[in-house]
Amino acid sequence: MPPDAGEPSIIEPLCAVFRRKLRAEGLKYTPERAQVLATVLEFEGLFDAEAITASVRTSGLRVSKATVYRTVRLLQDAGVIQRVMLDREQALYQVVYGRAPSDLLILLDTGEAIQISVPELAAIRDAVCARHGVLPQGHRFQVFATRNA
Repeated sequence: MPPDAGEPSIIEPLCAVFRRKLRAEGLKYTPERAQVLATVLEFEGLFDAEAITASVRTSGLRVSKATVYRTVRLLQDAGVIQRVMLDREQALYQVVYGRAPSDLLILLDTGEAIQISVPELAAIRDAVCARHGVLPQGHRFQVFATRNA
């Protein structure tokens, strides 16, 4: 994400970013992959591969879990989505390309993930990047906590 992290800005159309990644891997932009991308973009907040599979199947396309998982990996490698680890077994994803950062408060005792906003982090991120002479592309901030007993 560009230095003005308060406002999301799409540098390049998402479809083009994904197509370029596929081309670099020697893969084609199939209707199934296009539908997985469209489905991912419909989610607000966190989602998992099972939710993507179920949603794509309701669109009428036949898609295997393997295709969904491979496409999720490609979307992750292309910088479209980000993997969020809640624990060792559960991986969720969130769209990050062209969106403001979404930070998380993860409750370890319940497995609940609450999206939080910490605007000060963008300024810290930008300052750290400036010190190192690089451009910020985003950040990930996760707080792990338990409820008071």
